[in-house]
Amino acid sequence: MAVYDWRGRNNRGEAVSGQLDAMTEGGVADQLLSIGVAPVHIALAKAVESKEKKDPLAFLTRKPVDVEDLLIFSRQMYTLNKAGVPILRAFAGLEASATKPAMVELLKDVRSSLDQGRELSAALARHSALFGNFYIAMIRVGEMTGRLTEVFLRLNEHMEFERDVRERIKQAMRYPSFVMIAMAAAIVILNIFVIPVFAKVFAGFNSELPLITRGLLGFSNWMINWWPMLLAVVAGAVVGIRAYLRTPAGRYRWDARKLKLPIVGDIILKATLARFARSFALSSQSGVPLVQALTVVAQTVDNAFIGARIEQMRDGIERGESISRCAAATGVFTPVVLQMINVGEETGELDNLLFEIAGMYERETDYSIKGLSAAIEPVLLAVIGVLVLLLALGVFLPLWNMGQAAMGKGGG
Repeated sequence: MAVYDWRGRNNRGEAVSGQLDAMTEGGVADQLLSIGVAPVHIALAKAVESKEKKDPLAFLTRKPVDVEDLLIFSRQMYTLNKAGVPILRAFAGLEASATKPAMVELLKDVRSSLDQGRELSAALARHSALFGNFYIAMIRVGEMTGRLTEVFLRLNEHMEFERDVRERIKQAMRYPSFVMIAMAAAIVILNIFVIPVFAKVFAGFNSELPLITRGLLGFSNWMINWWPMLLAVVAGAVVGIRAYLRTPAGRYRWDARKLKLPIVGDIILKATLARFARSFALSSQSGVPLVQALTVVAQTVDNAFIGARIEQMRDGIERGESISRCAAATGVFTPVVLQMINVGEETGELDNLLFEIAGMYERETDYSIKGLSAAIEPVLLAVIGVLVLLLALGVFLPLWNMGQAAMGKGGG
């Protein structure tokens, strides 16, 4: 693959120029003709120092391709495919209109792979960490069935739902997160700057302090003297937990446990099952065999525990059991959903009913997310109240005892 400088004229007769990657000059000419440019001159580009090499910080400050970029890409590919634009010309146009350098490089690499004769799914598979197994598998199905346009539309809708759920959860958790951060900062400030001042005052009492006060003073003294070790322990715990969660056993146990967390566990379960139902419906509607569809969907639910249950469904179907019976054996679906799956299997309308199940779980997820802040606020208020009570009792009880003692002496 080499870089070629080219000059040519577009459909309006205007002189245009630029650079393209290709194996030969003929490949450059084919790319130019596909976007409506008549080549006039094509030559190998002179080797120049790249902008990233000139600016060492450019790589660090460059924004990566995110979900929003993939969402726009899917919508644009749906529109271009629907209009009948050839795929090489579509990618050339998207590359020319992209503004984010990382997205330009991605489109350039995919277009280069297509120019070498690879299929679109194979070209996207070179970036599997970005697109994911489900996206690539659906593109492959679209190529095999000739329904690539519809697949891009369905993928766009699927990604919009997932982005919407993530944004609503972030919005619901924003206030509790700020409160927790403020509480942590307040505890640090009180233990480092405030309580030591009271400790000097209490030292002159020459009397036994209340248990709460001794506890506050001891914790403050420990934090001041051992804060480097405290930071080291916290950092080590974070690194250790993250390393454990990267292991299959750790990921499975955590994914199973977080479904049982108070308040948020039910929301995670409903959102995961909504993703499963929509992904399964999309795969089945696109003509993917059930076993293959469940294999792909198990990798896309982003939960190892639910993924294992889906693989359990797949194994049961391979043995010849019905979908409804396999779904019931997983133990994660409600009776209403199991009944809908049974009806869909009997009537041959499983795809439509799976979309209904996805919609039902999405509505329940939306309702639960709206009440998330209201459910967390009482817990936060209770925690704040307990901390304030401990601080008030620890600080004012000695002062109260001293005042009572003074009053007793004066009365005598």
